[in-house]
Amino acid sequence: MSTDTHQPEPLPLHGLTVVAVEQAVSAPFATRQLADLGARVIKVERPDGGDFARAYDTAAHGLASHFVWANRGKESIALDLKDPRGLEVLHGLLADADVFVQNLAHGAAARLGIDSAALCARYPRLVAVDVSGYGAQGPYAHKRAYDMLVQCEAGLVSVTGTPEQPVKAGIPAADIAAAMYAFSGVLAALLRRGTTGRGGRVEVSMLDALAEWMGHPLHHTMHGGQQPARTGLAHAVIAPYDAYPTADGDRVLLSVQNDREWRRLTEQVLDAPRLADDPAYATNAARTANRAETDAVVARALGRLGADEAIRRLEAAGIACARLNSVAQLAGHPQLAARDRWREVGSPAGPLRALLPPIGLPDSAAPHMGAVPALGEHTGALLHALGMSDEQISALRRDGVVA
Repeated sequence: MSTDTHQPEPLPLHGLTVVAVEQAVSAPFATRQLADLGARVIKVERPDGGDFARAYDTAAHGLASHFVWANRGKESIALDLKDPRGLEVLHGLLADADVFVQNLAHGAAARLGIDSAALCARYPRLVAVDVSGYGAQGPYAHKRAYDMLVQCEAGLVSVTGTPEQPVKAGIPAADIAAAMYAFSGVLAALLRRGTTGRGGRVEVSMLDALAEWMGHPLHHTMHGGQQPARTGLAHAVIAPYDAYPTADGDRVLLSVQNDREWRRLTEQVLDAPRLADDPAYATNAARTANRAETDAVVARALGRLGADEAIRRLEAAGIACARLNSVAQLAGHPQLAARDRWREVGSPAGPLRALLPPIGLPDSAAPHMGAVPALGEHTGALLHALGMSDEQISALRRDGVVA
C-alpha cells in the first residue's frame, strides 16, 4: 500500500513583501493579485477615513463592494505621510520590502520622496511601481483620471453601445487594464531581479493600458480609414450574431460563423431549410447586407421557444450560443458551482463570498484569500514589528500620525 506524500509547492510569491500607498481600484486590484499569489501586502491608508473606496457604497453587508473586491488578504496600517514621523514609519516598512506600489495624484509621490525614481535610488533591490492616469509627462499628466474619463479619452466609449448611443463599459475597464499591467510588470521586474539582483522602476498609466486594449478598433481605423460601428450586441461584420428574446422573457445570444452553420441553423432551429440556399441569406455577406431581415427570421423562431429549449436546440445543431445573464445569474452560474470556484473570506462585516483568482496553480498551495482589513487593523502589530514601544505608538495615535 503506497501513500502519496507529495507536498504542494508554496505559492510563487510566498516570502515577498509588498508595500502599497494605494486608493480606488487600479493599484489595489494589482496588489490583490500579488496577495492571492502569496505575497504579504501592507496597505498604507490615510488615518482620516483611509482608502476613499471604502466609502463608495455599503452594498457588501455594510462594506463597499469595490473595496471588498480589491483588498482581500492585505494588512492595513493607517499613516499620515505628510507628518515626518509617518513617513519615517513608511521607510521602515520599505527597508525590508520587495515591491512598492503607489497611485497617488500626480506629483504627490514625488513631493513625499516616494516616487519610483527616488525609492529605487534608495533601495536598489526594490521594485517600485507608479500607476497614473495619463503618465508622468505630457499635457494630460496633471488631469484627474477617473475610470470613466479615461474610457472616454481612450475611445472605448465611442465603440461601445448602440448606433444611437455610446455607453461606457459596465466595469472599470481602465482601472482593471492598468492593474493587470502593473501586476504583470511587477512579476517581470522580480524575474529580472532574480538575475541581476536589482529591482527597478515600473510605470503604468491607465490611458496607455486601455489604448493597448483598443488595438483592434485602433488598427481598423488607422489602416482601414473608418472606425468600427457601434452595433450593440450585434457583430459589425457577422450575421446572425446577436441576442434574441425568447418566449419566457430571457435573451439568448447566438453566433453563426460560416455558411455551413447557417444551413444547420435553418434546418435544425429555425425550421426554415429553404433559407439555406436563398441568395438573400446563403452567405455571410448577404446576411450582413440583409441584417434586419436575417435578425427578424431568427427572432421569430427563438421567440416561440423558451430559453432552455432554444439553448438545447442551438447546442444540438452545433451553433455557438449563450444566455444573456444578469449579475445575479453569474453569482449562481452552474459552471462556477460545478468547478467549486467559490470561497468565503473574512471581513469586518463577517464572511463574504468571493471567487477564486483566475490564475490556477494546481501543484501549489491554495491561493491566499485572506480577510478584507478594517482601517488600521494592523497598525499596532506593524509598528511593534518595527521596534516601537507601546508608549511610542500611543504618542503617534494621540497626535493623529497613525490610526
